[in-house]
Order: sequence, then C-alpha cells, then structure tokens
Amino acid sequence: MEKKKKKVLVAISGGVDSAVSAKLLIDQRYDVSGIFLNFWKEPGTNSVENKCCSLEAQMDAKKVCLDLGVPFYTFNFSSKFKKEVVDNFLNEYQIGRTPNPCVICNKKIKIGGLIDYALSLGFDYLATGHYVGVEKDGKNFKMLKGVDKDKDQSYFLYTLNQKQLKHLIFPLGKWKKPAVRKFAKKSGLLVASKNDSQEICFISGKRHNDFLKKYLKLKPGNIRLWPEGKIISQHQGLPLYTIGQRRGVEIGGTGPYYAAKFDYKNNDLYVVKNFDDPILYGKEMALQDVNWINKNLATSMKKGEPVKTKVVIRYRHKPVSCLLSYNKTNDVYKVKFFKKQRSITPGQSAVFYNGKEVLGGGIIF
Repeated sequence: MEKKKKKVLVAISGGVDSAVSAKLLIDQRYDVSGIFLNFWKEPGTNSVENKCCSLEAQMDAKKVCLDLGVPFYTFNFSSKFKKEVVDNFLNEYQIGRTPNPCVICNKKIKIGGLIDYALSLGFDYLATGHYVGVEKDGKNFKMLKGVDKDKDQSYFLYTLNQKQLKHLIFPLGKWKKPAVRKFAKKSGLLVASKNDSQEICFISGKRHNDFLKKYLKLKPGNIRLWPEGKIISQHQGLPLYTIGQRRGVEIGGTGPYYAAKFDYKNNDLYVVKNFDDPILYGKEMALQDVNWINKNLATSMKKGEPVKTKVVIRYRHKPVSCLLSYNKTNDVYKVKFFKKQRSITPGQSAVFYNGKEVLGGGIIF
C-alpha cells in the first residue's frame, strides 16, 4: 500500500522563487496546494498596487499552479496586514524609530499567520520561497542562512519558533538564484525570467518619504550643525530621517551632511559633515521583543551568563563580534561591541549568528 503523501501548502507569490519551490516539492512527492495572499494597498490608488499582491502577481500565481496541476487558493489578509504591518510601520516612524516591515510581516502574516491557517486546514507543512534553511537537531530545529549569500533572508525570519519550524519547509535553502532561474526555465515555468521585487511592497511606485508625509503628522523644525548648534537649514519633520542618513538631508551648497542626533523636545535635527564623525558610532545597544530559536542559548541567557557571539544590526550588514548579556531585573538584553558600530538604529532588528546558524534576535531601542 502506497504511503500517504504529506500535504504542503505553498505560498505562491507569482515570482520565480515560490514557483520553483512548489515544483521541487511536487518532484519530492508531496501533496502540494498553492495559496496567494492578498494584502493591503492604499485606497483609491489604482495605479499603485502592492507589489506582493498586484493583479499581475495573482494571475501569474494562478497560471503557475495551473501549469503545475495543483489546487490554487487565495486568502485575504488585507485588514490584518494593515493593522500589524502598515500601522506599526507608521507608528514606529512617528515616535522616532526606523522599523523593518518585512520582519513584522513574516512574523504576523506571511509565515506566522499563514502557518496557523495551513495547520487548521489539515496541512502538514507550510512552504515558502525564502532563501533560508531548516535542519533537525535532536528534538529541536536549527534555522540556517541560505547558501546564496546575496539572497539569504534569514535576517527577516529570526522571529520563528521551534513549534513553527517543525511545520515549515524552505526548498531553496541550499539553492543559488542562477540555478533557480535555470531550473524554472527547464521546467517551463512562465515566471522563469520575472524580475525580483526589492522595495517595500505597500509603498511600491512612490518614494518612501512621500508615503510618510501622507500619513504622519509632521512638524518642520531647525537643522543644526553638531556640536555647536548653529542653525543651517530647516527639516520637514524628524520622522523623515534616520541616524547616519545622507540622502534626503537637503542642505544646498556646503554638504554632504549626515543625520546624527534627534532632539524631539525642541524638534531639532543635528547633522555632521564627516561620514566617520564619532557621534555616529556606538559601543553598545539594548534590545526588546527578543526571540531565541536556539534553546541552549536561551537557557544560558536566562541564567545570566554573558555570551560572546556575532550580530547583524541591519539587513546586509556584516556580522560583528559582541558580548550579549541579560538583565533579569528589567528584562533587557544588552549588546556590547568589541568595535564601535556606525548608525545603530532604534527600530531595526539585531540578529545573532553562530556561523550559518540563526540564534535569534530582537528590536533595537
């Protein structure tokens, strides 16, 4: 008697990565179904669609499933996406932090929300086209960087837990992008040459700051030169700037200038002229909303044992050595760098690694 196939729900985005993921799972004899997620887009913006769920993307996803001979479903996550991702994005900027919406989206929507939905429907697994690996380690699971260093997406998935990893498959963890496109072409997938989307999906087609200007309450103020405090220009609102930023600090004639310090009490933006000005560097940082995938590390931290490890403080940033400690009294994790780091940015994620393994991470505050 033939063994019953494991049922996998594959998140199909209409791009090449998810299409190849589905094809690989079919070839591995899984019982595959595809699902396309509808997210939020700005009301009345027919010409500017959310790239992740545009009509074109949905049609491509449907055609991929049709060609592969698997069921195709759609699910409307628009209201939850608006609340958990877009509103969070705007609220964080309003209070002076620089969020990473992709981290929140994967935690609450693309994986966190969808995996619960998949399991409730009787699927054994959820699969996505992320470039990241999962490996069984005794009774637990390890999450690993994707083999393709240029496409590795582990930074965005540090919020996953052991219960979720048990039901997740990432078919592209050991693949490189050129091989994925080659396989897609060989398999006759219509999206084999489709371009990747690199921007924040819900502000596609417009500048980042234009979106913030539309939805935030912004108050113009003075731009001052650090440290003397001389007024040299006017800013359009502090949420439009982030530490170390050059682009958008529009002071004509004598630049470039870099955003260096925010005085929210007086609504002043301080800038410096030197890229390597000492004020842009920090020796330590604190974290909140911390999640540990590696249970051994989690246990050590709860015992109050400092751990030497490596951390990435923003996407595509090089891992740097640090000492990680936990203060049980105020429930705060602290990171001390062996070498000062530039532009430590509140709101961004700090993700810890041991070689290829993703240990966990948290939000800088």
